[in-house]
Order: sequence, then C-alpha cells, then structure tokens
Amino acid sequence: MYVCLCKGVTDKTIRKAVHEDGISSLRELRQSYGVASQCGCCKSCAKEVLTDAVNERNARLLKDTLLPTTVCYA
Repeated sequence: MYVCLCKGVTDKTIRKAVHEDGISSLRELRQSYGVASQCGCCKSCAKEVLTDAVNERNARLLKDTLLPTTVCYA
C-alpha cells in the first residue's frame, strides 16, 4: 500500500529500507525517501510501518544472536 503519495513510497519500500539499509528513524526515512517532507499527511502511518519494521528487525537479530550457529557432536 502507498504510505506517502507525494513521494510514491510504499510500506514495502519502508520495510526494505529498515531491513536492508538499516534505517531506524523517521528522520533517516525522510532524508532517504522524502517521506513526510511535503504535505505531512503520511507521517503517522509512516511512523507506524517504520516502528513495526524496526521491531521485526530487532526481534530477528535477537533470535539470530541467541541461537547457536553450529552444533558439534564430537
């Protein structure tokens, strides 16, 4: 779905920016994609999608660090 109509940014774009580019704040999202830089109507929705994506990324990173990467049966 489109989050920012002015800049043509979708929720998938925001999730990709978080997971692949490491974006963590609305300021970084605005600087990189222009979200909420014109009319501002998308700000709350963009922040919600951003927060969800950051939480998903952090949960995945936590899971990856807690699980053993190899199992040794020596």
